[in-house]
Amino acid sequence: MRKNSKKAGVIIIGNEILSGRTQDLNIAYIGKNLEKLGIILAEVIVIPDVEDTIIERVRSYSDKFDYVFTTGGIGPTHDDITTASIAKAFSVKLIRHPDAVATMEGYYDPGNLTEARLKMADIPEGATLIDNPVSGAPGIQLENVFIMAGVPEIMQAMLDGLAERLIGGPPILTASVSTNLTESKLAAGMTKIQDECTEVSIGSYPYFKRRKLGVNIVLRSTDKILLLEQLALITTLIEETKGIVIETITPET
Repeated sequence: MRKNSKKAGVIIIGNEILSGRTQDLNIAYIGKNLEKLGIILAEVIVIPDVEDTIIERVRSYSDKFDYVFTTGGIGPTHDDITTASIAKAFSVKLIRHPDAVATMEGYYDPGNLTEARLKMADIPEGATLIDNPVSGAPGIQLENVFIMAGVPEIMQAMLDGLAERLIGGPPILTASVSTNLTESKLAAGMTKIQDECTEVSIGSYPYFKRRKLGVNIVLRSTDKILLLEQLALITTLIEETKGIVIETITPET
């Protein structure tokens, strides 16, 4: 893929994810939607609800990537420390944002917008709000960091509203081919194909289905012509290695 493509990192924050009590459902959604915008999801990390860890990782990712997305830890309870920690990462104070309060007042019945819930209207000074059409409490953008909810339905709605703020490139297209051959039989040939065209990334993923081994080969690029050319080379390699092409998927775009 093009060297000047925008890159993003995702920081998943939450002890419940690390413990296995809650399964993350956000990475795939973020990755697929960023690809449509021509942004590469380059790295994902899961960290605990620990202030020093959040501060260190957010600073690191903010320097390393064009965009950083955090999920989790922005609710009303005592262990929701993401927003305050990220404010400290950028050395700014928290302020109660009047627009956030007004939006939340529209989602809660009179008397139900408690001080605990109002905590979700406290945002880092200088940040902007991310609309939350599901439950009212906004997400937050501070510089290149987008602070979003961990609840998948809410996170997805927040991310969907960010498309105009994210400057990417051409959509990242994907093609794939599956075969009954194993990686070891294709490794040398695939290495040669990859080395001769680095504009298309090639990944191989072994599988075991119905007691049979095989491999799925996934190709990704912003250039459709190159992508299909490399797919054809991989297909030829499989056939010349006496393998069976089980399924081929080409990009829709």
